[in-house]
Amino acid sequence: SIEMDLLHSNGVLIIQHLQRDYRAYQDFLNFMSHVGDPRNIFSIYFPLWFQLNQVVGTKMIWVAVIGDWFNLIFKWILFGHRPYWWVQETMIYPNQSSPCLEQFPITCETGPGSPSGHAMGSSCVWYVMVTAALSYTVRWKDKSAVTLHRLTWSFLWSIFWIIQISVCISRVFIATHFPHQVVLGVFAGILVAEAFEHTPAIQTASLRMYIKTNLFLFIFALGFYLSLKLLDIDLLWSVPKAKKWCANPDWINIDTTPFAGLVRNLGALFGLGLGINSEMFIMSCKGKNSCKISFRVLCIAASLATLQLYNFIKIPTHTEYLFYILSFCKSAAMPLTVVALVPYCVHSLMRTTEKKLN
Repeated sequence: SIEMDLLHSNGVLIIQHLQRDYRAYQDFLNFMSHVGDPRNIFSIYFPLWFQLNQVVGTKMIWVAVIGDWFNLIFKWILFGHRPYWWVQETMIYPNQSSPCLEQFPITCETGPGSPSGHAMGSSCVWYVMVTAALSYTVRWKDKSAVTLHRLTWSFLWSIFWIIQISVCISRVFIATHFPHQVVLGVFAGILVAEAFEHTPAIQTASLRMYIKTNLFLFIFALGFYLSLKLLDIDLLWSVPKAKKWCANPDWINIDTTPFAGLVRNLGALFGLGLGINSEMFIMSCKGKNSCKISFRVLCIAASLATLQLYNFIKIPTHTEYLFYILSFCKSAAMPLTVVALVPYCVHSLMRTTEKKLN
């Protein structure tokens, strides 16, 4: 439509302005784009919070998975273009004088662009973290504590918005999103996170509930895709555009395709359910050692170190279905490691040490 073309063309002007005037901040903006990467939720934020507060850690995974699932459905419904290919194909510029947008190694994402998954994932998870941190101070009753709570409230929400704005600017700067797409992503993420503030049932969900949820999310997404395919609507239309207009073919990564994100999130949710409902979790995280600060610190350190090792596991991409299966397994292993394997090993080590001392 004409209105959407005008919105896109204004977005291109903003991107050009950012790339011209914020060149000195390129490294910082690229870093903030990585900060907003939804994969950091499972490898950094979750290991920290789960050992500090299991309720918050569990909520974080649910919010991240459901939020990313909604992001996928919205992307398929909205058919949002990404700037780096839209400028090459639009007809609104006269005499073929399309603007030149610089691309970066993290520019060439292959899924549709609206709403921004990075902005949505970042806002929903940081919303959970900020509200969790403030929940500790809201109980303070005396006058000085109330003042401290207000200062803490202002400080944490200021940090929240600074991070969200930085992530949004970074995604626009690298020409992978238009401004309206990142704004939509931020507010959609907040809505998802707020919805889970009123969903306590996830804390007592059984393994069967996790499996049912996984099956529903997968069947709905796959059914939606196949139904529209029968109507001759290709929901993977963005992949060939990305391959055609990406400045460097090596920057195209199957890990950014819509189904790759779906499989990754379903794996993480299944791994969480498997871990929380395991005997190892009950023995370690529900035992007497779970209250010890030393136990939690060791679990955090061991979890973060172990999860970094997962980054060295490279999944073969030559066979698409094999990639999805292995990606599911790898994603499931990460929360399972944090929730059950690492705490059980730390618990066993501490118990052995205590026996020797006695």
